[in-house]
Amino acid sequence: MQFGVFAKTFAGSEPSGVLAAVRDAGFAVTQFNLACAGLASMPDSVPDDAIRAIDAAAKASGIGLVALSGTYNMAHPDKAVREDGQRRLAVVIETAAKLSTPLVTLCTGTRNAGDQWTHHPDNADPSAWADMAREMEKALLMAERHGVDLGIEPEQANIVTSAGDAMRLIAEMGSKRLRIVLDPANLFEQANPDEARAIVAAAVERTAGHVSLAHAKDRFADGRFATAGQGVVDFPDFVARLKAGGFDGPLVTHGLTAEEAPGVACFLKELV
Repeated sequence: MQFGVFAKTFAGSEPSGVLAAVRDAGFAVTQFNLACAGLASMPDSVPDDAIRAIDAAAKASGIGLVALSGTYNMAHPDKAVREDGQRRLAVVIETAAKLSTPLVTLCTGTRNAGDQWTHHPDNADPSAWADMAREMEKALLMAERHGVDLGIEPEQANIVTSAGDAMRLIAEMGSKRLRIVLDPANLFEQANPDEARAIVAAAVERTAGHVSLAHAKDRFADGRFATAGQGVVDFPDFVARLKAGGFDGPLVTHGLTAEEAPGVACFLKELV
C-alpha cells in the first residue's frame, strides 16, 4: 500500500515545484489536480506542453500520479451546467489516459447549485439520482474508450452518501470501470470513536473488492473535519481492514496544510 497526498496541498502552478514539494514532505504518490499545472481544475483543454511538463515533473520527482481530479456537480439542477461539466470531464479523462494515470475522481453531485460539496434537501428526490446516473453513464462511455477508471466517493453532502449507495450505483451501471474512493471521514457527520469505527468497518466490508483509492481525512466528534490522526477515525483499524479485504492501492491524505504534511506522512508510513 502506497501513501500520498493531494497535490493541491502545496501552493504553486508549476508541476515540477508542486511534485517536488510532495516528495520533500515524505510522500510517494499524489492525487493530482490540473490547477497544479497552471490550468483550471476542469479546463476546456489541456495543451500538449502541459502534459509533457506534468509527465516530466512526475518522472523527475519520482512521485506516482495515482489519480486525477475530475469533479463537477453531476446532479446540478441546471442541465446546461451538467453538460458543461461533462464536456470538461472528457478533457480530464483524455488527459489522465495520456499521463497513464489510472483513476479520475468524480463528485456524484448535489441539488445545491452554489456548491457541489453542500447538501440540499432535494438530493433525496429520485430525480436527483436519475440525473446523476445519466451523467455517469456518459462518463463511463468515455472512460471505457480511454481505458481509465472512474472513482465515486460516498460523501454526506452528495447523492451517493454511503457504501450502500456506491454499490447500488456500481450495480446499476454494470461497468468494471466504476470504482470507489473510500474516505472514512465522509461516511458520517458526528460520531464518537466507537460509532465511527463501526460505521467505517461496515463500509470497508461492504465495498471490498471495489475500492481503488482510500483517503485519509479525519473528523472531530462534533463533525468538524480534522487532519488525519487528530479526530475520531481509527486509522490503524481502517488500514488493517482495508488490507484484510484485499486492498493494496494508495492511501492519500487531504484536508491538511503544507506545514502539517510531513507529520502526516510519518503517521501514514507507520500505518502502511
